[in-house]
Amino acid sequence: MEVADGSRIPPQGGRVRERRSTKAKLVEGDGPLSRMPPLAAFLLVAVVFVIGVVVGGTVGAVVLGVLAAGIGVLLAVTWRALSPSERVGRVFILAVLVAVAVSVLLTK
Repeated sequence: MEVADGSRIPPQGGRVRERRSTKAKLVEGDGPLSRMPPLAAFLLVAVVFVIGVVVGGTVGAVVLGVLAAGIGVLLAVTWRALSPSERVGRVFILAVLVAVAVSVLLTK
């Protein structure tokens, strides 16, 4: 909530958390991930996920497993920068991805 002077008042008992820019770096440093726009990373993950599900079988499960491993590495790299609620959300998504990979493997 903003007041007349433009300052922000935090909600009851909490603090104001600024929304992360969609153009901000994914991770700090000079590596390839620090230069990748978040939208490009999202689209890449979405395309790989769809490929894994559409292909199906063992090959699809392997594609999804590689995707899960990559997301797990990203989660480990960014763990300190995440709030507890962000951590829970990302671990949940990773668990769902692993469950989908197992389902694709077991479905003929």
